[in-house]
Amino acid sequence: MTEKSGAVDGERVRDGKYARVERERRFLLAGLPNPSSAVAVRSLTDRYLVGTRLRLRCVESPDPGGRTYKLTQKVPAGLPGPVQGLTTNMYLSLDEYRLLASLPAAVLVKTRFSIPPLGVDVFGPPLHGLVMAEAELTDDAEAEAFAPPPESVAEVTDDARFTGGSLVRASRSEVLAWLAAYGIRPDSPTG
Repeated sequence: MTEKSGAVDGERVRDGKYARVERERRFLLAGLPNPSSAVAVRSLTDRYLVGTRLRLRCVESPDPGGRTYKLTQKVPAGLPGPVQGLTTNMYLSLDEYRLLASLPAAVLVKTRFSIPPLGVDVFGPPLHGLVMAEAELTDDAEAEAFAPPPESVAEVTDDARFTGGSLVRASRSEVLAWLAAYGIRPDSPTG
């Protein structure tokens, strides 16, 4: 699957004054790699604002004052490969976050383990059992040369089902079927 809704068709994706090119590769994992190798652990609550390409994010870390609020717009590239499109981030105050959080949204909750060079996301209900790793890369050469992590079951960079905007709308049964297609069965006694 390579279709990315809302993509900038026919346009070259390049850094701009306010937006930057997002390059990442995403991988499915059967489970969390050794959590003791994480250099940071954060809880992320993403609110995908209905009818927009906007994501409202609350990042919680155990640090004192460890809450950050961001508004992100992602404009997909509509092309296969690690160039995901353009992303623009804006940091928010708590009051700004609360105001925007009052808008209709679909919510996705996950815990992110920073295990360099990866961010490993362990999803909360109803997507529990889904574990994905992503590497954010600085240029095309680095993206091309990046080696999948040894724990990787499959690369899903080009599978639009495994983007946040798609996952937030997916039912548990859909995600379990998608994972089963890759041999991952999180609800089984051994998975």
